[in-house]
Amino acid sequence: MARTQLPYQSPIFAAITLVVSMLFYSCSSTKKMEIKVYETSANGHALTPVTPIATTAKGTIISINPSEKFQTITGFGGSFTESSAHLLNQLSKPNRQKIIEAYFGESGARYSLTRTHIGSCDFSLKHYAYNEVEGDKTLEHFSVAEDEKGMIPMILEAQATSKNGFHIIASPWTAPPHMKDNNSWIGGKLLPEYNDTWALYYAKYIDAYKKAGIDIWGLTVVNEPHGNGNNWESMLFSPQEMTDFVQNHLGPVLEAQGKKEVKILGYDQNRAGLQEWVDAMYKDEKSSKYFAGTAIHWYESTFDYFPAALQYAHQKSPKKYLIQTEACVDSEIPHWNDDAWYWQKEATDWGWDWASAQDKHLHPKYAPVNRYANDIIGCLNNWVDGWVDWNMVLDKQGGPNWFKNWCVAPVIVDPEKDEVYFTPLYYVMAHFSKFMRPGAIKIGCTIDNAALMATAVQNPDGSIALVVFNPTDEDQNLDIQLNNHKKTSSIQAKALQTMVIKP
Repeated sequence: MARTQLPYQSPIFAAITLVVSMLFYSCSSTKKMEIKVYETSANGHALTPVTPIATTAKGTIISINPSEKFQTITGFGGSFTESSAHLLNQLSKPNRQKIIEAYFGESGARYSLTRTHIGSCDFSLKHYAYNEVEGDKTLEHFSVAEDEKGMIPMILEAQATSKNGFHIIASPWTAPPHMKDNNSWIGGKLLPEYNDTWALYYAKYIDAYKKAGIDIWGLTVVNEPHGNGNNWESMLFSPQEMTDFVQNHLGPVLEAQGKKEVKILGYDQNRAGLQEWVDAMYKDEKSSKYFAGTAIHWYESTFDYFPAALQYAHQKSPKKYLIQTEACVDSEIPHWNDDAWYWQKEATDWGWDWASAQDKHLHPKYAPVNRYANDIIGCLNNWVDGWVDWNMVLDKQGGPNWFKNWCVAPVIVDPEKDEVYFTPLYYVMAHFSKFMRPGAIKIGCTIDNAALMATAVQNPDGSIALVVFNPTDEDQNLDIQLNNHKKTSSIQAKALQTMVIKP
């Protein structure tokens, strides 16, 4: 059964405004600890406040250690795309506001880290660039007028709704065709004579958005520098070519333009190739000078979050950002508004159909909820400090997408009927974005049951957000250990919980 209301409008989620807490007692102390528990589950909970009931049976031990500190959290969120903005423009004003509030409002997911595309991508209505005038190397004809139709108004509305604001990472899919060696939107490499012009292109973009009232926090050099099989907008770089471009052109141009504070993130593709990229980016002081961090995607596998690669990237340059900048699952009609589908192993991705024989094992059937929860928790437990989903809003087909590369978004709309459906993926994202705030510190968290996953952060206000995922078909008892106190709880089968602990 499809949900068509926001959690803050539904009777269930209205309970979130009530004080829902469990008072657990230690065997060695009478001190009370307030814990609020929110659950999303296959049985219909949608970020619902719950009071778990634990039996006396031995449970899975989750040990939280606030003295063990790891990365600082940058944020969680999704992406502003032309497709999402186009759909919002077709909805009634109440439904448009409902979606923006769901993502950025205090009663919603409180997104804190976002992404957008510089020029067109596959989730655009057509190919476009901000300057397609050949020979204009000083970019006198640069204009973001195309974005003024939908993208910029969507971002401005989100900014007006967000209490604490959010960061924006901007990524180009390609330079204009005339700047490339194949004169095409798809594939090809940047011509050397356009290195400085292309670097200036980013600066012009930052200025244009600033003039519109939008600050750009960070940039990736290009989306998916390995390419995408020559399917949609792309531009190719090798690790060394991207490093040289940043070191000799993009970094110096932004610095000269007074934009040194804008973070440059390298790579921006799948984790399986991460090692060779950070080896080039962080080879020495000169190569790493302008890189603020590394951006990654999840598409190499439907279940492996590549912990070894993430650990390697962090150790290569421990003070740099490591941010997941894109993730989505393929759409499967007519399941787009079927809650149960998101909990079942019926989804597919490119690898299910096209992976080579030796890589086929990396792409089994998977449950979309499992993939999101598994990856976010796995990333947090391996030094990733930010996690950004792909489109915020798509239609029931999984578009619009000019290449027909249909995907799922956390919010699906039917503009003809003016209907909105919040998929379980929306609630999964909110379990992290709402309760793990920018500036939080990832803290020690171990779990003694390999079938479950857990992670924890300590927020700037001192509260601890513990997320537990139970993908099994059985309810699980939990023994939570914190500061020498043992607290008992439980989690339903096929459920994700966030426990907000106030010591």
